[in-house]
Amino acid sequence: MSKKDYDEIHDNHEEHENHEPKEGCGDDGGHDHHNHHEMMIKDFKRRFFISLIVTIPILILSPMIQEWFNFSIKFIGDGYVLFALSTFIYFYGGWPFLTGLKDELIEKKPGMMTLIAMAISVAYFYSTATVFGLEGNDFFWELATLIDIMLLGHWIEMRAVMSASSALDKLAELMPNTAHLFKDGDVVEVDISELKSEDKILIKPGEKIPADGIIVKGSSYINESMLTGESKPVEKSKGDKLIGGSINKDGSLEVEVKNIGKDTYLSKVIDMVERAQESKSKTQNLADRAAFWLTIIALTVGFATLIIWYLITGDFTFAIARMATVMVIACPHALGLAMPLVVATSTAQSAKNGLLIRNRTQFENSRKIDTLVFDKTGTLTHGEFGVNFIEVFDDEYTEEKVIEMAATLENNSEHPIATGIMERLEEMNLSILEMDDFQAIKGKGVEGKIDDKDVMVVSPGYLREENIKVPKELPAHGVSTDVFLLVGGKLIAAIGLSDRIREESYDAIKRLKEEGIKTWMLTGDNEKTAKQVSEELGLDGYFAEVLPDQKQEKIKELQSEGRFVAMTGDGVNDAPALAQADVGIAIGSGTDVAAETADIILVNSNPQDVVTLIDFGKATYRKMIQNLIWATGYNVFAIPLAAGVLYSIGIVISPAVGAVLMSISTIVVAINAKLLKVE
Repeated sequence: MSKKDYDEIHDNHEEHENHEPKEGCGDDGGHDHHNHHEMMIKDFKRRFFISLIVTIPILILSPMIQEWFNFSIKFIGDGYVLFALSTFIYFYGGWPFLTGLKDELIEKKPGMMTLIAMAISVAYFYSTATVFGLEGNDFFWELATLIDIMLLGHWIEMRAVMSASSALDKLAELMPNTAHLFKDGDVVEVDISELKSEDKILIKPGEKIPADGIIVKGSSYINESMLTGESKPVEKSKGDKLIGGSINKDGSLEVEVKNIGKDTYLSKVIDMVERAQESKSKTQNLADRAAFWLTIIALTVGFATLIIWYLITGDFTFAIARMATVMVIACPHALGLAMPLVVATSTAQSAKNGLLIRNRTQFENSRKIDTLVFDKTGTLTHGEFGVNFIEVFDDEYTEEKVIEMAATLENNSEHPIATGIMERLEEMNLSILEMDDFQAIKGKGVEGKIDDKDVMVVSPGYLREENIKVPKELPAHGVSTDVFLLVGGKLIAAIGLSDRIREESYDAIKRLKEEGIKTWMLTGDNEKTAKQVSEELGLDGYFAEVLPDQKQEKIKELQSEGRFVAMTGDGVNDAPALAQADVGIAIGSGTDVAAETADIILVNSNPQDVVTLIDFGKATYRKMIQNLIWATGYNVFAIPLAAGVLYSIGIVISPAVGAVLMSISTIVVAINAKLLKVE
């Protein structure tokens, strides 16, 4: 349950850390929030049913109801019985609203509780006065039905909030309670709280994985759908990472535990979802302001209604009834619920579909994106390079020697090109050489000392800067990248590697084009490769041979043309560009949630998820605006009717009807929020 969800609803989304919990609308400091929330739901339910039972004799004893339905029940002291029953309902059923009023006034933030409490208090004290001699009719029955409907509305509303946030609980439930630990040669069952990093555990077929870890033995298909939205089970074998909470399908696995408890991927996701549900966006702030003004308007119009009707008719009962109705109808009940419900639903839905939202405002802003910049490697392409050719320019060196030297340098790198060269080394049954003084040349390559010689593996950009000419035309080969081996500053060989474009990239670019979004690519790769990929995918443009620190400048360039730019990259070297972009989208490779500069993280490295994200951002914003219009729009008609502007032609709303209207509006808003789906 997102912390303060219910407070957000009832206190115009303000955070209250230091006050006593309200009965019926509180904050428990974030501990056991879920249980606390369930207790509150039960409390409202109990108050509702008890109040409903007490309402029946109140209705039967009310003179107005007897007159309407043409029956009569009179006995000595019936007025006092009516008063006693109504007093019980006012204090018992109305208690959450009365304590809410006190809290709102202490914090100088009059809101919905103030309105409800004012409306029921006006009704109660006026009616009480009529019992003890004031001229006029009581409306105890309206007081009772009003409290019933308010309690019902709150109960339904809290259940809606609860179910919207229950996706978080579902995520939390993914973790099993026990694990099979290898201990002194035996396998023992332990509570997962006893696991430590580097423990070895056994995961049997069909079991949930109890912690993040790395497979040391065995292979199996793993179902990660609840965590990443990836519907197909993924094959994993020795050396692969596992996410705690995913499900092992058919093989037995020995796993070394890496992250436990708060450090696990799942905990980070739950944390992020909770923070996103709490974080406010501009649209929510708009709702806060609307709720505040609605309260001010309701109180002003309420008292004005009382004074004007009393002056016109001299009938205090009628004037009070009008005032109470205005206040009830104007309660920004639905408004208080309009935003948090959409937020809770959209954040939880996103998490289940592999979209992790860190910044809600940027998520809603994704509807404005008109230019999307993709990092190439690993985003539009698979990011897995294979060596296609080795072109040696110096007779002293063989292909084997070239690969040994290149692999020795690349051995320390995580880059996909390095992986391709290391694979070729293994294929050729060669081994790593001795090396000293290794260092990376930012965005240009790597260097080190082998056999006391300065050896470098560099990009074409480095050759151009140093004016080193390539002696011959290199073969063209697919989506290719060429790197060059230099020994003592002399060009020795070229190694050609190529990467494959992802199948999903074609569809993603096509869908973005259909939505009128311009697509650009940003890559450190050479001009030739960038052009190839760009033409193949039909992009609107590309920037090639861009160093990591220049990526940010390219984003600024596009922004200076008045574009609303989103950047999609894999985090580390894209961090400045992700931060610069209007919306930063990090492609996490499953477990890399730590993309701190991104607003949104896509768990799968699938470009189609970017389209889903933009569409879902639009849908979420639409729902928020719909709810905002629905929650405030009906007041435009209802408040004047409640104030009695059409009284002369016989159209007037009673407080109870006002309460029904208000509750209907709340329920519509709740249902509308629940209809939000990731397409």
